[in-house]
Amino acid sequence: MSVVIVGGNECMQRRYAEVCRDYNCKAKVFLQMNGGLRDFGTPDLLVLFTGTVSHKMIRCALSKTDPRRTRIARSHSASVAALRSIMEAHVG
Repeated sequence: MSVVIVGGNECMQRRYAEVCRDYNCKAKVFLQMNGGLRDFGTPDLLVLFTGTVSHKMIRCALSKTDPRRTRIARSHSASVAALRSIMEAHVG
């Protein structure tokens, strides 16, 4: 399963990828809007950390996803615990 994480804290980028690996998922983490979110792909799950990302970046991420193929999870908190609860709910 592929996961794209938009937003979050720079110092936590590696931890986000490790949590996704714990659930046997590949993760791409986009912390800043460099070049309009290049290499976004078609993820199975899109995680939006809304507290640490701009409205423009959220709109860009949502426009790149197909809502019929991608599940979208939003969290105001960008903590590892929040990511773990999202992964539990969507991956199992």
